[in-house]
Amino acid sequence: MRQGAAKLNLSHMDIISGAGHDAMFVGRVAPAAMIFIPCKDGISHNEIESATPEHVHAGCNVLLHAMLDAAGVESGE
Repeated sequence: MRQGAAKLNLSHMDIISGAGHDAMFVGRVAPAAMIFIPCKDGISHNEIESATPEHVHAGCNVLLHAMLDAAGVESGE
């Protein structure tokens, strides 16, 4: 995830999440990570959650580059 964000010149930081997502369980048997994108007023997992299309697009591109990297495929950009 770090490399994908860096390649796209997106700000990023490592955080420890207390969220009980599937990654928590997968992480017991395989490497796991989550991508968090900014949400209006910091509210997520709620019906009033709001993210801009640009932030969603950026998060999807980080995931894309992580998958290409895991598959050993050069992504260019």
